[in-house]
Amino acid sequence: MNFRYTLLLVLGLAFGARAEDLKSIDSYRDAGAKANAQLTIPDWPQTPEAVETSAREAIKKGNAVLDAIGKLDRKKVTFQNTVVALDDLAYDVNNVENKATIIKEANTDPKMRAAAENAVKTLNDWFVGIDYREDVYKSIKAFADTNPQLTGEDKKLLDETMRDYRRAGLALPAAKRKEVEQLRKQLARLGTDFNSNIANAKRPVVFTKAELEGMPEDFFTKPGIKTGDDAYSVLANVTWQYNTVEENAKSEATRKKLYIARETLAKEKNVPLLNQMLTLRNKIALRLGYKSWDDFQTEPRMAKTGAAAQKYIDDLVAGIEPKFAAELSELQKMKQLDVQPHGNGVFTAPRINIWDWRYYQNQLKKQKFAVDAQALRNFFPLQKVLDGMFAIYQRIFDLKFEQVAVPYKWIGDLELWSVSDAASGEPLGLFYLDMFPRDGKFNHFAEFEIIGGKLLPDGKYQRPTVTLLCNFPPATADKPSLLSHNEVEILFHEFGHVLHTITTHAKYARFAGTHVPTDFVEAPSQMLQNWVWDKNVLDSFAADYRDPSKKIPAETIQKMKDAKLATAGVFYRRQFAFASLDLALHGPHAENAPYDCVAISNPILEKVFLPIDPSTTFVSYFGHLNGYDAGYYGYAWADAIAADMATVFESAPEGYFDQQAGVRLRNEIYAVGDSRDVNDSIEKFLGRKQSVQPFLK
Repeated sequence: MNFRYTLLLVLGLAFGARAEDLKSIDSYRDAGAKANAQLTIPDWPQTPEAVETSAREAIKKGNAVLDAIGKLDRKKVTFQNTVVALDDLAYDVNNVENKATIIKEANTDPKMRAAAENAVKTLNDWFVGIDYREDVYKSIKAFADTNPQLTGEDKKLLDETMRDYRRAGLALPAAKRKEVEQLRKQLARLGTDFNSNIANAKRPVVFTKAELEGMPEDFFTKPGIKTGDDAYSVLANVTWQYNTVEENAKSEATRKKLYIARETLAKEKNVPLLNQMLTLRNKIALRLGYKSWDDFQTEPRMAKTGAAAQKYIDDLVAGIEPKFAAELSELQKMKQLDVQPHGNGVFTAPRINIWDWRYYQNQLKKQKFAVDAQALRNFFPLQKVLDGMFAIYQRIFDLKFEQVAVPYKWIGDLELWSVSDAASGEPLGLFYLDMFPRDGKFNHFAEFEIIGGKLLPDGKYQRPTVTLLCNFPPATADKPSLLSHNEVEILFHEFGHVLHTITTHAKYARFAGTHVPTDFVEAPSQMLQNWVWDKNVLDSFAADYRDPSKKIPAETIQKMKDAKLATAGVFYRRQFAFASLDLALHGPHAENAPYDCVAISNPILEKVFLPIDPSTTFVSYFGHLNGYDAGYYGYAWADAIAADMATVFESAPEGYFDQQAGVRLRNEIYAVGDSRDVNDSIEKFLGRKQSVQPFLK
């Protein structure tokens, strides 16, 4: 019986409700009071001066708290006035920095973005300095030296706070400690510049209609594409435009031209900047007694060492080699049909270059599996996908989503939604939706925390507020925003991070929501990608927008799965290439030897993945190198965990709609965050020890 799938459509919430019909945040006050929960819409600075003032005021307040901790009588130190007080002040200032980050990544005013960038640098600098307040450290160490009998989350907070001091170098002589502090501050400033250079990079590439042969006709009607009589401008920095051309343009010259334009974005600024960042990271690691930056970064994660992360990736690269080679052979046969014979008419096996794989994979899906990625977009209008995803997640996690009036919008189509517990009505948090690309905006897809979850000193629980920053294709005059199946998968994934943050019940900020080890944080969201490959799930929302009675046929979904399996080797080798070059950049390196990030990374891209153009500098536009540095392996690490976790739903009575399994995920993974060892959380959710077998299948 399929009644539950009809019910899900009824439960779906319309995206873009009229402002006068929306609830106010005040309408949740009674429910919040009953649950002792606090729901907060951020108070956004409206001018560049206000942005910078908010940072200065946050630092002033933070310094006052640090001074108070540092002045404590060592005989009167307690858990609350030392360790918890430090978590409280870091939380307050971090919420100010989070707002500045969103302004920097999403505001439409360049002056606001510039002010926010300065604020982020100032706050990052201050955060580094906290670790080196010796008076604060002595107060906290004085409490630790009392050997307090703490348990659970309290013990974990003390242990990790002391670990952080060790990792910051507090045991070093004063001169070396000061050097590490300065190196870290310089690194933080350069990291902010690196990200800003990526966000600000823009490069239109103009083609004729003939050069864009093979492109879907509706591409030419998208806003900003047609810029002359026979001139079509493609923005290399806009992901959906880039991918559409690389997947569909018949001309190899066109694909290569756009690829070079994208893979040299921010080249002039970010290549020398990244070399400086690598030098600083290496110096910091060596000063702190580590062999390399990847050893330093992985120590508190699941991998524990850079060598363990590297071995994991190397084993995967070798293990998938036969499948990767077989897939490349298939793509070569397809390309061979497109090239001219040489000499006596005998074809030579052509190379599949890095600008070829998307196109020939797309052709393979069409020809061998009858899967037309562009035609499938008709089944995924953004509003219906959101409605369907919301309905599914509400059901399985026992939640309720409601659109809320937005007091302040940084972009006209911004939306704000509340999340509540469906059974009790307890407000759990808020999320913004900012869905389309524009100049100066963060160029990928991600969830950003604005206000984190935390038990406040007054006993109330501050519920989180987050935003989803996406770059989906905009609507045209005659068509809604239509997503590719891959973009639907991305949306389900990123919204998983939203729920991971919002449904937290961790006591302390550092453990709340997605504040978990980097090599675990992707696992719950990667698991949710399975949903968009299930016929019953897709039937609950995917329908041809021109005729909603038309669903994706079961045989098409099976062919999509077959095509996915047939191209998995290329997909994973690309991921492994990114992980390998990331680890290589951050592996053991002589302190005085200069870095050449391009010379290190480009050969790895070619060796592990596909031939590149030597003029390109992939790493200059690879944003993960700041924030996920020595951590990209975590996607592959988390894949194995995600596959194992998915078996709980696959074996449940209602499959991917099973509420019992969903609530267990919410309680055992999302709610606890990092308040206990994530291995314990995984095993509590699974009801058994972890296994790699589901991933190997």
